[in-house]
Amino acid sequence: MRSDLWKGSTFLLAAVVIAGCGGGGGEAGDTGGEATGGGEPAATQIDPTTVGTISGVVNFTGTPPALTSIDMSEEPPCASAYPDGAMSQEVLARNGHLANVFVRLTAGVSGAPAPSGNVTLDQHNCRYHPHVLGIQANQPLVITNSDNLLHNINVSPTDNRGFNISQPRAGIESTQRFLVPEVMIPVRCDVHGWMHAYIGVVDNPYFAVSGPDGAFTIPNVPAGDYTMEAWHEEYGTLTAQVTVTAQGTANVSFDYSSDMAGADVPLGEPLVIRHGANGIEVERGAGNAAAGR
Repeated sequence: MRSDLWKGSTFLLAAVVIAGCGGGGGEAGDTGGEATGGGEPAATQIDPTTVGTISGVVNFTGTPPALTSIDMSEEPPCASAYPDGAMSQEVLARNGHLANVFVRLTAGVSGAPAPSGNVTLDQHNCRYHPHVLGIQANQPLVITNSDNLLHNINVSPTDNRGFNISQPRAGIESTQRFLVPEVMIPVRCDVHGWMHAYIGVVDNPYFAVSGPDGAFTIPNVPAGDYTMEAWHEEYGTLTAQVTVTAQGTANVSFDYSSDMAGADVPLGEPLVIRHGANGIEVERGAGNAAAGR
């Protein structure tokens, strides 16, 4: 069931459940401070006879906005990586599908396994990779610099502790953690104003990011009834109901459109760093973080 309302609204879509094969692992991450505590928790053993898979697609109708050209001429090593010119990444819609949509379970989840392994955010050719990522609370986020030039990582949560660190050359790494769930956290580079990324921090591994074909998969989901949410940086959020059966596949779709431009997008406010005679001053920016792109 669809709604024609978009701005500031929540969209409810009915999920179609189809029996099929079960499947595999998840993704995770986190931050806002240095790692604490002992070693990583042991991975939870999953009984494949009790879980299913969510397989979905994010659709897009209408005319997407034209991509904006990015001037990287002051960074020749980066500019050379885009022979046809670097373009913005806010709306990547192709063949009726939408990429970089963060999808997660928001209700119905209980007894979720602890995070396992690291999540990586890289800076390569003057872009953040990936542009949108998910991570579990208290899971290590490893931030790397693959460019042999100065980047900084300005991470601006609302509920977690923010940080703004510099990585002046290739090969530098920094490990951070987010201690509590928060969707979404904006990331930007104060050196290169076109560099933006978004981090979704959740308390379970049941999330994914849509690819260029709009597809996503969330494996190893315990059988049950769930509420799902999809988030996009320009078009806001949609929700759906989904039922997962043991060893089955639940198919779900989210339908975005160009009419939804200007929707309220949940984000923290950016940290504004000012360098002056009195030293460095830090304050929260005003308004939606998305407005600064």
